[in-house]
This record gives sequence, C-alpha cells and structure tokens, in this order.
Amino acid sequence: MAAAAISLAGIQSCHKHEDNNHDIYFPNALVTVKPISDNDFYLQLDDRTALLPVGTSKLPFGKKEVRALVNYTATEFPEGADKEKYAGAVKINWIDSLLTKQPKPDMGEDNDKTYGNDPVEIMKSWMTVVEDGYITLDFATVWGNPNIKHEVNLLTGGNPENPYEVEFRHNAHGDICGTTGNGLVAFSLAGLPDTEGETVKLTLKWNSFSGPKSVEFDYCTRKDK
Repeated sequence: MAAAAISLAGIQSCHKHEDNNHDIYFPNALVTVKPISDNDFYLQLDDRTALLPVGTSKLPFGKKEVRALVNYTATEFPEGADKEKYAGAVKINWIDSLLTKQPKPDMGEDNDKTYGNDPVEIMKSWMTVVEDGYITLDFATVWGNPNIKHEVNLLTGGNPENPYEVEFRHNAHGDICGTTGNGLVAFSLAGLPDTEGETVKLTLKWNSFSGPKSVEFDYCTRKDK
C-alpha cells in the first residue's frame, strides 16, 4: 500500500470500549499519544478519558503528538500516580502511529489540480471518528501499483458561511486500477474557529465512487487547544 496512510489489511473491527484484550494482535483503541516530558506521555482515549501507560521507558514517537492504534491491557496504578487525572492505568502491548496531518487551504477552482479528486469511500467504522481535536478517517479506495504514493488531504475554508465544513481529497496519481483496500489517516482540527465549549455540527464532504457525499459529526474544540 502507498504511504498515504497506515494499511488496515487484516485488522479486525472492534470498538475501543469493548474488552478485546484477549487477542493482542488486533487494536482495541484509537488514541492520541500526548508527550508531557522527555520520557513521559499519556494516551487520550476520547474527549474526556486519559490513560496512564505503565512500564514504558521512552516516548514511542518522540515529542510529536500523533494519533495511533494501540492494543493495551488494564493494569494497576503505580505508586504515587495521579488517579484524579487518569481514568485508568494500562500496559501497552503494541502501538502503531497513524499518518497525522494538518489540513490544507481550499484553493477553489484549483483544488482538482492541487489536491486531486479521485474517489474514495468513507467507512462507517469505529475508526471514523471526531474526537480530541482530530478527525480520523477509515477510507477505502483502489490500490494497484505499490510504487505510486497516494496523497490524502483535508481542506478547510471552502464555505465562507460555514467554517465547520471540510472536504476530504484523494490523489491517486494515476493509480486507479487494482484492488480495493482501506487506509487510515488523522487530521488536526485545531485551526478551526473555537466553538467556545459548544458542540457544533462538523460537515465532511468527499467524492465517492457513486458521486459527492457528506456526513455530519458532533464537534467541540479541544479544551487544551
């Protein structure tokens, strides 16, 4: 698969709130990895739930904040842990970062030339979600040539009347024959106007294989923006 996003081939669907720890081969959560020092970090499970990793000796992805798939097992809080800050302590069995990007500006009539307009399908899975200041998308498209890198972007500013309308763009760079496969990518929403504690509707638009589509998500600006 191209380097546009992490491949989801062979990943079993599951929900972050289910107990799937009996099988460590599959992810049981989608999280934000948040560094807090040179050696420490925590996992943000959703808008309100933070988890404390136990038994880790280094930052898994350096000092960069990223979205990630993880398989963890619940464990006991270590002595002296801040139990008020964290909903629980976990042992990380494995963790894999996702492509985590900043949105791009809408270029109007130049969008097709700049960002491409090749079709994708946005999957209705537990991995398509708006939370913790990110939109994470599980998408499917056609992949053929492993030497061609697909590009995906999220465009903002295309609708002056609605700053919470965004568009997902895919550029296959001519790689439009092959088999259908999934990809996973996350985009920061920190650049959108502050909702000031209110929950608003975030509209996502994209070009599907059957024409233009859209869907709405509940969105509230992250408190530590």
